Amino acid sequence: MPKSCLTLLLDPQIEEKLLDLLLDVAGDELFVSTPTFSHGTAYGRLSNEEKVMGRSHAVQVQILVTDGKQEEILQLLQERFAGTGLRYWAAPLSIDGEIA
Repeated sequence: MPKSCLTLLLDPQIEEKLLDLLLDVAGDELFVSTPTFSHGTAYGRLSNEEKVMGRSHAVQVQILVTDGKQEEILQLLQERFAGTGLRYWAAPLSIDGEIA
């Protein structure tokens, strides 16, 4: 079954709520989270410090998902995180595996 890497970029203030949701719905799907910086964030959402720095603090979450699970997750995100500025994109995986 084809898989994608679904990437989410979010405000650190909603990180725990999002991770809790993913732990409930992702099942056996692998995901990682990383603190990062976002560039190009809507200017009105930046703090004064971030406006000076030209970047905002963010969390990046990447999830390896099948197409069906991706649609399920995106639907839940739209329902539960409306208005938060959460960004997402997906790219097809050409390969994934585990070296045991």
